[in-house]
Amino acid sequence: MGGIPEEFMPVPAYSASKAGLIKLTKDLAVKWAKYGINVNAILPGFFRTRMTEFTFKKGLEKFVYSAIPLRREGPPDEIKAAALLLVSPASDYITGAILPLDGGMLAMVMNICFT
Repeated sequence: MGGIPEEFMPVPAYSASKAGLIKLTKDLAVKWAKYGINVNAILPGFFRTRMTEFTFKKGLEKFVYSAIPLRREGPPDEIKAAALLLVSPASDYITGAILPLDGGMLAMVMNICFT
């Protein structure tokens, strides 16, 4: 589930679908816990994909990186590593979690909103 803040992509349907997936993840985690099924979601931030390729073609990556505390894009292997964590025994007690892989972008946005 992508994690582009509304300021960068002001499309209500995109925001609504993202919120819906977060709520669905949490509801299913509660509903399926009795069956021993864990439900979690990965919330990727800025990764180089077809959806973000225009950023690099237009030379906007420095602008985007300025909104990410780690000041870089996420490599695809980091999504794979997070997924492997969530399917491993190390995550047996994790359910209903929304795992942001965003270089600290969500933390920064939340910090701005609540300070």
